[in-house]
Amino acid sequence: MYLIRKIMKKITKIQNRVIFMISFVMIFATSGLIVYVEQETFPTFFDGFWWVMTTVTTVGYGDYYPVTFVGRFIAVFLYIFGIGLIGVVIGKVVDGFSDIRKKREAGDIVIKEKGHYIIIGWSQKAKFAIKEMLETNSRIEIVIVDTLDSAPWLEDNIHYLKGNASEVDTLLKANVKDANAVLVFADDQIKDDQLADGKTLLIASAIESVAPNVHTIVEVMDEHHIKNFEHVKVDEFVLSNETISSILVRSAFRKGISKVYRQLLQRSHGDDLYFIERKAQWKTYRDAFTYLLEHGATLVADRDNLSINRMLDHDIPSDAELYVICDDVTYSQLIDK
Repeated sequence: MYLIRKIMKKITKIQNRVIFMISFVMIFATSGLIVYVEQETFPTFFDGFWWVMTTVTTVGYGDYYPVTFVGRFIAVFLYIFGIGLIGVVIGKVVDGFSDIRKKREAGDIVIKEKGHYIIIGWSQKAKFAIKEMLETNSRIEIVIVDTLDSAPWLEDNIHYLKGNASEVDTLLKANVKDANAVLVFADDQIKDDQLADGKTLLIASAIESVAPNVHTIVEVMDEHHIKNFEHVKVDEFVLSNETISSILVRSAFRKGISKVYRQLLQRSHGDDLYFIERKAQWKTYRDAFTYLLEHGATLVADRDNLSINRMLDHDIPSDAELYVICDDVTYSQLIDK
C-alpha cells in the first residue's frame, strides 16, 4: 500500500497533458484487451469500454464482469491503478475549473472577445451603466477594468480585469483594439475635479496610443477641462456635475420635467431615443418625418441637430444619423420593415 501511495504521489506531480494521455491510453488499451481475452463476455469493443469506464469510476453496475483469470487480473489492475489514476484526472479537471473561477474573480484574465464594451472605473454609475446596457442588449460582452481585489460583478458575459487602465499592458489584456466602445468613468474616490479629470485624461491618452479608432466616451467633471482632451481625440464627453445640476434646476422651474429626461435616459421607463437607419425613399426630412409619424415615432434629430422641424424641406445628407422618440414595440416594428 505504501508503494501505491508513493506511485500516486508521483503521478499527481506529472504534467496534466501527460496524465490525460496516460489515462486515455490505459482506458482504450484495457478496453481492447478485455475484449480480446473474454470475447464471449465482451463481444464488442464498446462493451469492454463500458465495463472499463464503470470500473474506474467505481460505478460498477455489474452487467458485465470478467470470468477468466486474465480478465480478473485486468480488473484488479484497474481497481488498484485505474481508479486512482482517473481520480487524479477528475481532481485536476475540478481544480482546473476552480482555478478558472478564481482567476475570473481576481481579474487575472486576458480578453479574447471582439466587439465587446469596456467599462473603466467601477462605481455606482458604472453599475447603472451596465444594467442599462444589458437592458438594451442582454447578449453583449462587457469587460470591467479596475484595481479592485475581486470582481464587482461576474456573469457569463460580464468579465473583470484587474489592472491600471492607464497602462498599455492592461488595455491590451482587455483587447481594447477590438472593442466596440470604451466608457471611462471618473474616479469618484477623488474629490478634486481637476485631479479626477487628470486621471481620466491619462487613461484616454493611453487608449488613444493603443487603439486610436475605438469609440471612446469619457465622463468629465468640469466642462472647462474638455479642451485638454482635444489632442486625445475622445469621441464623446459626458459632463457629470453639470448634467445633474441642470436637470435639478430645470425640475425646480418646471415641475415634472425630470420625468421626461428619465424616459429619454433609461430603457426601462416609457418612450426612448432610438437611432433609425435612413430609408432609400426618404429624400427630405419631411419624407422621413411623415413616414415615422404615421408609424408612431417622432423624428427629433440628425446627429446633434435638434432643429429638424425647421428644416423639413431640406435634403437628408448621405451621412445622416437620424434619431426618433418612440416605445420599444414601435421601434421593433420600424426596424423590421
